Amino acid sequence: MEKDIRLLQTDISQEDEETEVHLRPKHMGDYIGQKNVTDNLKVFIDAARLRKEPLDHVLFYGPPGLGKTTLAGIIANELGVNMRITSGPAIARAGDLAAILTNLSDHDVLFIDEIHRLNRSVEEILYSAMEDYVLDIIIGKGPSARSIRLDLAKFTLIGATTRAGSLSAPLRDRFGVINKFEMYSIDELKTIIKRSADILNIVIDEESTNEMARRSRGTPRIANRLLKRVRDFSQVKGSGRIDIAITDSTLLSLGIDREGLENLDREIIRIIIEQFNGGPVGIETIAAAVGEERITIEDVYEPYLIQAGFLHRTQKGRTVSGQAYKHLGIALPE
Repeated sequence: MEKDIRLLQTDISQEDEETEVHLRPKHMGDYIGQKNVTDNLKVFIDAARLRKEPLDHVLFYGPPGLGKTTLAGIIANELGVNMRITSGPAIARAGDLAAILTNLSDHDVLFIDEIHRLNRSVEEILYSAMEDYVLDIIIGKGPSARSIRLDLAKFTLIGATTRAGSLSAPLRDRFGVINKFEMYSIDELKTIIKRSADILNIVIDEESTNEMARRSRGTPRIANRLLKRVRDFSQVKGSGRIDIAITDSTLLSLGIDREGLENLDREIIRIIIEQFNGGPVGIETIAAAVGEERITIEDVYEPYLIQAGFLHRTQKGRTVSGQAYKHLGIALPE
């Protein structure tokens, strides 16, 4: 089955990357949400600057689209240093990591996204770099192989992951600051939408802001994406000003309902209800029934369905809640 690009996906797209450069806040005072995380980081950053030392290594974990990369950039700005951005899959060999680390200056920030996907051999080299600021490289093979130790600048590693449980214990233990990112509240999302609308010169009313925030699944990236799509409809089919009428018609056209569910979300719970009597049913069966891969169902669709109370994960399989029946307008079985 041919798959559409999901409007409500949390992974960053090319368009998101281009737009977020302008929308991302640059300083801690402009960052919205994650108050517990930012309050603690302010203390750690101020302390590091007072001691003229690098900030301790930082790990961010939580669902995608919640601002981990943005906050890493803010930390670099607050420290007044450069930031190098890469990702776990991009560092394929030890030589790739060595090239990155040897080009860092004192107190610079190295941000590694999807750090749980680092190659194991690369990860082992990272241990000494994080702990002792040295790089141990093996040159040659067999009996003639020899080890070279290179001194590195005292840098700060900021790692981001959506799967904290996939990190090895030795790597996780080398982070001095570990923070979990939570889903955003509707009020926080409304503030983000208003800020983005001001930057993009979009006129939007309060009711539309509230409606977009409700359907953004607690994720700023989705909130900004919805704002841009409603803007497109308002410019082509409306007056250019975003009101509740154009907002409702846009989100209806895009298949996003009032609970933030899109077509495949509804299809998953409908199949469990109509074909499997509400469950329990195995994830492999659900994936086959909707024509998606198991990992896609588990990583992309299930988290929000569970969080919103439509789906339950049990030892016997997935079951739907009474709320799911009500949302689809299906009578509860006796």
